[in-house]
Amino acid sequence: MKKPKTLQQAILFFADPDNCLKWVVKLRWPNGVECPTCGRTDAPFLSNQRKWQCKSVHHHRQFSAKIGTIFEDSPIPLDKWLVAVWLIANCKNGISSYEVAKAIGVTQKSAWFMLHRIRLAMQTGSFLKLGRNGSEVEADETFIGGAARNMHRDKHHRRITATGSKDKTPVFGILERGGEVRASVVPTRRKKSLQAEIRKHVAAGSPVYTDALMSYQGLSPDYAHKVIDHAEKYVDGRVHTNGLENFWSLLKRGLKGTYVSVEPFHLFLYLDEQLFRYNYRKLRDDLARFEHVLSHVLGKRLTYAEVTGKVGTTPLESFSS
Repeated sequence: MKKPKTLQQAILFFADPDNCLKWVVKLRWPNGVECPTCGRTDAPFLSNQRKWQCKSVHHHRQFSAKIGTIFEDSPIPLDKWLVAVWLIANCKNGISSYEVAKAIGVTQKSAWFMLHRIRLAMQTGSFLKLGRNGSEVEADETFIGGAARNMHRDKHHRRITATGSKDKTPVFGILERGGEVRASVVPTRRKKSLQAEIRKHVAAGSPVYTDALMSYQGLSPDYAHKVIDHAEKYVDGRVHTNGLENFWSLLKRGLKGTYVSVEPFHLFLYLDEQLFRYNYRKLRDDLARFEHVLSHVLGKRLTYAEVTGKVGTTPLESFSS
């Protein structure tokens, strides 16, 4: 059977355990199967266990194709994993754990954990700076969390959360026009936090467009910084942040419409998912997006204790780039 191009074809293709194994082996070991402990390349395949056993005597002689990937130590078979990857990589507004659980026949708890592992594989970190070719760059911040109607103010007119509502989490984004978006959870939207992100991701001398927030003052010596004051207008020629506003609307539509409630310390994983979906929206088809996610499953293991914050560090501290 040829490579699948639709969800129906993917389900039929990955229903064959041999197809699943061949696909993951090719990704895991493009130059041939190697023992992850000692590197030997002559390990015989144990067909009854669908594992390999290294000829050298050491711990972990037996190993599977899941080793060193987001699938490691998961009892869920690859046919369900690969269909889940296909679903999340190609659903425009995301897919909830309840839908995945119903679609592939696992519990909602297992589906939730699977989706977080897949989101980790969607991280697309890059050392190249935006605007390095003179491209225009937009920078903007937003808040994710409780709606403004659930807030009230104290006697000093400071906004505080109402009982039962969740506080808002600041998120900062940078968009290179004609290129990619990068976004991250930030501790505050003060000058120190926001400008540090701009200097980290944007090449010096680039045109940078922001709104009139005071935190952006002081960028001009290093960047061609121009401001659009939203109290007056939203576009002034080339100066606007509408590209990022579009990205924020897509992000919030997925969070509110599909996931409904997101814990702040999981937010960066949902950001990774939406960044992947936005930055790779022009890939030729569903198969290309599926293969791109699978090409990043190596070396990204996430345990249940880590994703639930029960090991002393939250996933945000452990994995956020």
